[in-house]
Amino acid sequence: MNRLEVTEKIISTKVAKGIKWSDVAEKVGLSKEWVTAGCLGQMTFDAKQAKIIGKIFGLTAEEIKWLQVVPYKGSLPSQVPTDPLIYRWYEIVSVYGTTIKELIHEEFGDGIMSAIDFSMDIVRQPDPKGDRVNVVLSGKFLPYKQY
Repeated sequence: MNRLEVTEKIISTKVAKGIKWSDVAEKVGLSKEWVTAGCLGQMTFDAKQAKIIGKIFGLTAEEIKWLQVVPYKGSLPSQVPTDPLIYRWYEIVSVYGTTIKELIHEEFGDGIMSAIDFSMDIVRQPDPKGDRVNVVLSGKFLPYKQY
């Protein structure tokens, strides 16, 4: 048993039972974005959260323990993603990454946007020309310190 196998079981059960991530998140009491990342193996659940996830997806006691292990984050199956939706995010960073970096540095100075002290919100934005995906990323600015 390993974390990847637990993730695969969660996904299989989600499909088989028609479970929605937003419903899982509501039961856990956190955002759908964070809970989905956790269920996909990118975040660590505490014991209480893991137990709720375990009940929803019919996990064993051992599988629930795996939800509480710090995962290897950012583990895509290939260096350059091949899934079209994920590849478009890669493309956004490839094309606009230097612009984002330049504008953050101009506004905040030399530092980074945290992906640890971070939140994300994904919502459908109705539009007469075709609905849009509205993604808001909010990360704490962490300046590089001098020493």
